[in-house]
Amino acid sequence: MAEALVLRQHLAFPHRPEQETAVPSPLGFRRRALIAAAALATLVAAPFASAQGSWPTKPVRIVVPFAPGGTTDILARAIAPELSKAFGQQFIVDNRAGAGGNVGAEAVARAPGDGYTLLMGTVGTHGINRALYEKMPYDPIKDFVPITLVAGVPNVMVMNAEKAKSMGIDNVRDFIRYAKANPGKLNMASSGNGTSIHLAGELFKSMSGTYMVHFPYRGSGPALLDMVAGNMDVMFDNLPSSMPQIKAGKLKAFAVTSGQRSSALPDVPTVEEAGGLKGFEASSWFGLLAPAGTPPEIVSRIQQEVAKALNTPAIREKLQAQGAIPGGNTPQEFAKHIEAEHKKWAEVVKTSGAKVD
Repeated sequence: MAEALVLRQHLAFPHRPEQETAVPSPLGFRRRALIAAAALATLVAAPFASAQGSWPTKPVRIVVPFAPGGTTDILARAIAPELSKAFGQQFIVDNRAGAGGNVGAEAVARAPGDGYTLLMGTVGTHGINRALYEKMPYDPIKDFVPITLVAGVPNVMVMNAEKAKSMGIDNVRDFIRYAKANPGKLNMASSGNGTSIHLAGELFKSMSGTYMVHFPYRGSGPALLDMVAGNMDVMFDNLPSSMPQIKAGKLKAFAVTSGQRSSALPDVPTVEEAGGLKGFEASSWFGLLAPAGTPPEIVSRIQQEVAKALNTPAIREKLQAQGAIPGGNTPQEFAKHIEAEHKKWAEVVKTSGAKVD
């Protein structure tokens, strides 16, 4: 009615232009407002949807929170080329060592959740450290989105082969006897405070009644260099990073820390078998995580490609030969695994009395 009235006024008074100003109807105003709001929402959402659909449009960083040469680094470099091929962009390994993995993990926790920064997390960064450190620079649950477990590995108790021979230590029981007779004279290397390598050693000390001086490094790589050089006495290293030195005869493997023997070293007993430490078990795991807020579509795409890569015969055989058990589970399964591991290692930390300021 209002629009018809304006039209009649215009026809009746063609020489009075002031009468041509129409009063918009409430219905027309609401319609135009809704159209404008919808258009604005489309403009805002379009870049985000486009970003998800076209991701990745630039290189992606996989932060390894330890120095090069360790198992975390080995696994990241095993899957990075496969992801590069799958997505048509470079997946670059970025080593950021320090504080038992906390430095690198914090860097990822503070990064944008846009899919361009990932973390190769470990049992240390997401299972142990929250119980071990008085203050944490990140929340391993709230600050991350789990993507997938990449691999699980046993640790292995090793000594410098020549040093073990000169000290008359040929097995775990020999080691325990020597350590008890020489308290504080043996040095124990690890990849850093709070790592599974550190905690495996602490658990061994607690269960065997021995005392060794702990020397934390910024990753397995530099720790192994000193082990091979004979500067350190013992290490409970992740099996994949120690395997080359064991095969070369430079390190002597006394026992694996898992509940069962490793198919990669079938002749090496478990710590329970070799040392009589009933119930001893301290295995490690490694998995990809993204900063909180990373779109589920991107998380799902990465998980699918990692699982596909881990199922290829070449990578599967390579990891198994190093003592690693390939993963590839879903984000939901990995999240449950992280929660369970935190509870388990919190008890180990409490029992061992280990603490880091």
